[in-house]
Amino acid sequence: MKAALERFWDHDLAYSFRRSPVTVLAALMTLVCVAGAVFAPWLAPHNPFDLSSLNLNDAFSPPAWTAGGAARYPLGTDDQGRDILSTIMYGARISLGVGLAAVALALVLGVSLGLLSGYMGGRLDAFIMRVADIQLSFPAILIALLIDGIARVALPNDAHDSIAVPVLVLAIGVSGWVQYARTVRGSTLVEKNKEYVQAARVVGRSPPAIMLAHVLPNVTGPVLVIGTIHVATAIITEATLSFLGVGVPPTQPSLGTLIRIGNDFLFSGEWWITVFPGVALILLVLSVNLLGDWLRDALNPKLR
Repeated sequence: MKAALERFWDHDLAYSFRRSPVTVLAALMTLVCVAGAVFAPWLAPHNPFDLSSLNLNDAFSPPAWTAGGAARYPLGTDDQGRDILSTIMYGARISLGVGLAAVALALVLGVSLGLLSGYMGGRLDAFIMRVADIQLSFPAILIALLIDGIARVALPNDAHDSIAVPVLVLAIGVSGWVQYARTVRGSTLVEKNKEYVQAARVVGRSPPAIMLAHVLPNVTGPVLVIGTIHVATAIITEATLSFLGVGVPPTQPSLGTLIRIGNDFLFSGEWWITVFPGVALILLVLSVNLLGDWLRDALNPKLR
């Protein structure tokens, strides 16, 4: 165990991580955000979704350090008397969950299509790449809105709230597979002509086995970098959809929903309802983006 830790500590990635104060700070910020979201039921001062514990008399309480603030509500309360700090922690759970699930879906879909396109070539390659080109001509948010709208029309009204999160994951995931597919296709075109792939063909290995056992492990480096950065993009997309009112239902508010709710009271003086969820979203996305930038540079041998 000790030897494994020493090897990890001396690894190029660990050394690159240690010598970058910005990356260390970003990792700490991400860790705090993720821990606060994952352990919200135990760390949050209140349960904002427990209707029996809400008191409308506490609505619009300002932050604790301002005049009229209460110590039990460090960041104030919203229009329903819910603790802002607690709603941020619970809302971050939904934002992170949707973002990670959407990235996983986009990664699996994009890597699979990229491998097929690059390895098989021919008409299949042309078809997949033309579909990717068409999708790239539309902003990702419009693709997500289209998928979400189709799902809302196709499904019964009483099922919208119960399946809102899976539909949101599907919409964001399908709108983001193209960058994975194009990256993996380019790497696969290079790898499939190398000697180890030719040797695998000579010994009689099937194309699926060659793609999964030989080509895939050698094209995952860029995919990891794209996936890290795409998490931040997916969180922003989810927040945008929720802000527009087509994301998660009000009974399961994410950070985007909290910002939309607070925006209604921004010009009436209750600035904390939207500012603090907005700051939380910025810190989460910024820290993930900084980690993605570091990983991209650390995995690039030309920058070592």
